[in-house]
Amino acid sequence: MDTSAVLDIAVDALILAAKLCLPILITALVVGFGISLLQSMTQIQEITLSFVPKAAAVAVALLVCGHWMIAELTTFTTGLFDSIPGLLGGG
Repeated sequence: MDTSAVLDIAVDALILAAKLCLPILITALVVGFGISLLQSMTQIQEITLSFVPKAAAVAVALLVCGHWMIAELTTFTTGLFDSIPGLLGGG
């Protein structure tokens, strides 16, 4: 097993992690921006007003994207397990 194979696996894992985080982070960013805009327009400064909608939106994003996220993780893990013999030089 050479260093280029390890680096390829590490890069693929980081790209997968970024892809899996993206729907949740974008949802939290958009909802947080919207709530901040609403708070600045109405001058309401309540902590729970920004936290509860963001938590609810992230939960909905997890429900919507959860199946895709698990399928991506399963595909990556299966491919990694299938490549172990080739990485170790056994076939």
